[in-house]
Amino acid sequence: MTPDIQQRITALTERLHHLNYQYYQRDISEIPDQEFDHLLAELAQLEKQHPEFAHANSPTQRVGGTITKQFPTAAHRYPMLSLGNTYSEADLREFDERVRKGLEGADFAYVCELKFDGVAMSLTYENGQLTQGVTRGDGTRGDVVTSNVRTIKNLPLHLRASSPQPAEFEVRGEIFMPLPVFAELNAEREANGEALLANPRNAASGALKLQDSALVAARRLRFYAYSFLMPGRSVFPTHSASLAALSAWGLPVSDTWRLCSSIAEVLDFVHEWDKKRFTLPVATDGIVIKVDDFRQQEQLGYTAKSPRWAIAYKYPAEAGRTRLRAIQYQVGRTGAVTPVALLDPVPLAGTVVKRASVHNANQIAALDLRLGDMVFVEKGGEIIPKITGVDLAARPDDSQPIVYPTECPACGTPLIRPEGEAHFRCPNDRGCPPQRKAKLEHYVSRKALNIDGLGAETVGRFFDLGLVTDPASLYDLPAKAEELAQLDRMGEKSVQRLLAGLELSKQVPFDRVLFGLGIRYVGETVAEKLANHYRTIEGLMAATATELAAVPEVGGVIAESAAAWFQEPENRLLLERLQQAGVQMTLTGEAPKAMSNRLDGQTFVLSGVFELHSRDELQALIQAHGGKVTGSISKKLSYLVAGDKMGPAKREKATELKVPIISENELLAMLPSATDAAAPAANAPDMAASAERIPTPDVTPESSAPLNTRPGQQGSLF
Repeated sequence: MTPDIQQRITALTERLHHLNYQYYQRDISEIPDQEFDHLLAELAQLEKQHPEFAHANSPTQRVGGTITKQFPTAAHRYPMLSLGNTYSEADLREFDERVRKGLEGADFAYVCELKFDGVAMSLTYENGQLTQGVTRGDGTRGDVVTSNVRTIKNLPLHLRASSPQPAEFEVRGEIFMPLPVFAELNAEREANGEALLANPRNAASGALKLQDSALVAARRLRFYAYSFLMPGRSVFPTHSASLAALSAWGLPVSDTWRLCSSIAEVLDFVHEWDKKRFTLPVATDGIVIKVDDFRQQEQLGYTAKSPRWAIAYKYPAEAGRTRLRAIQYQVGRTGAVTPVALLDPVPLAGTVVKRASVHNANQIAALDLRLGDMVFVEKGGEIIPKITGVDLAARPDDSQPIVYPTECPACGTPLIRPEGEAHFRCPNDRGCPPQRKAKLEHYVSRKALNIDGLGAETVGRFFDLGLVTDPASLYDLPAKAEELAQLDRMGEKSVQRLLAGLELSKQVPFDRVLFGLGIRYVGETVAEKLANHYRTIEGLMAATATELAAVPEVGGVIAESAAAWFQEPENRLLLERLQQAGVQMTLTGEAPKAMSNRLDGQTFVLSGVFELHSRDELQALIQAHGGKVTGSISKKLSYLVAGDKMGPAKREKATELKVPIISENELLAMLPSATDAAAPAANAPDMAASAERIPTPDVTPESSAPLNTRPGQQGSLF
């Protein structure tokens, strides 16, 4: 029976791949859903009984189920560069002139494509099979998320053999969440009392980082291919020909692209999609224009940041006009009082807007906002749109300026405005309810203590009920287990999960605990620097502001804020209670040992994208050999380490101050080899002569902007 079973698994796999292609690429349902589900269930059962015959890209991978605790990283064979952006049609005409001059008057054509707002993805196919999916990352390395990518139903795991294919090639494309799916997901979250997702792009990005691929499958992500890459010269003469081939092989290529023979046709395409793009079930924010011929692309080449043969035109943010009804003042974790405008509902970029950001008192004054004004609202990529102006012609004669409150809207404490700051603040950080609640929410957040079963909504609810008052009081909850179990939407299982999460939080490293305390200006990086330097909470508490400021990357403002926080008796009592509860207040393990003293007394700035190491890895190497890494360029700087896409401002300043500019390889040459770890620093090469040598990629980069589409079937997104 074994050969028959193997043949049946192969037949079912091929049949289901075909049905998926017909449904998702051609919008054709060859069989009823019930019959499809039956075939899929049969295949899953056979694979379970005979895993040795299961295909790596089986259609059963669509439903997910793989658990990934940590995503490994992989280097991109071709760096994923960015495109130059413009909002101006005049800039497009200038781009056209540069292309014309670069090609010395030769005939050329453009491919115009919609710029979909999603997550750039690099896919590798070998012998027609999907073998790897890697995120953009820093442009040179990204996270391997293959198991999550396999759940995307319109993405073929096995390509159609409609024409010869290279044995190995790479496809760049955009993974996105369709707008209807995003709306449904947010409606569910709202009904469950969960925080709403900001936008489809963030939702797609977050989904790809989920550890359970079954959860990724439930997000119903989709994919559009926009670029073909392979080692050596491409088998296609033009970009448009490669898009046609990708589509023929079964990859989803949007049908919205167009081949244009002149800049006039390009502008026609731009104008056509200005409003039409809002009819699509996917977010778009512009148009990508690329020279079609691959040889001409090579002739035009690249700048340090982007290809000279492509540009992205971004549509200006859509504006609406509506009436300002009221200003609501919100108090944040640090006491900042932020005004939010309440508006008459206005349709904007496919959504209905009722609230808009006003930022601070300065903006209210600058716009001369008054209640009842007709205001102009723009919506870019933000959660809350912003007011950009006032229709003064529609203002009533008796209108009155908005008077910013002088007292906290939550606790009535007189507001202060620190010198040099735009926000008014409530100084009552221990008595103001929204500040106290926000501090608790920060403490349990993912990047801080990450307490399972105790999210922002739950901890906020506990605060409102008086069950918790500060981070230390969270560890009193086990004594209140019976009371918690009686609450709506809790129950015994939820309480047990919460208590287990609290116990696990006692193992969270000291640097994350320090970040979770919510000390103003002490973010993740600063908390890590302080924890590594002082090792214990007692050492931190004893440090003066001057001593704190001497820690690398901790400036004077941060040091003053941290020193003041640690001197407050209430904060010292909080730390004592947390320590008694078992929370980590000491950095465990031995302090990192120096590998050598080769870089003693030398400081470095790292800028750009590096080929062999990430920026964090290079920083760790420098520090392990006695050097220091800073973020600013000064006369005291020893070297500027320049990677690809380094900003011109840093290069200019380093040149002006005569700071040597070196490459990644030149930095590595300064370090001792494994057999020469004790060699003196004097053996390091003289890098001053290398001040102008900037590393050049030895591979052909490809833009990571969403370069999408081909005429043909749109296919179903759902």
